[in-house]
Amino acid sequence: MGGAVESVLGCPIEEDEQESIEATKKLIAQRKELEKRKKAEESKKRTHRLCQIGGAVESVLGCPIEEEDLPKLIGFLKRQETNGKFFSKAMQKELVTDMEEV
Repeated sequence: MGGAVESVLGCPIEEDEQESIEATKKLIAQRKELEKRKKAEESKKRTHRLCQIGGAVESVLGCPIEEEDLPKLIGFLKRQETNGKFFSKAMQKELVTDMEEV
């Protein structure tokens, strides 16, 4: 094979340059596909985690949580945080804000 291929601008592109362009396009497509798979996997993990949390709450309450109950649950959790960070403390998620100097 030989010769040149015309580019969009009308300038000749050598075969090896064309191959480099095609390889770059292929790599870009592969990267996009990997990013898409990563997002899908993260979404799957998040969905699983949220289902586990919902199941845990329902098991403690002994009944299903309906959609109309969500504002009450959110309000309750917010009040627990406002009244003394009870939820964060129970989950050991409280940030250390008062650091003593040694």
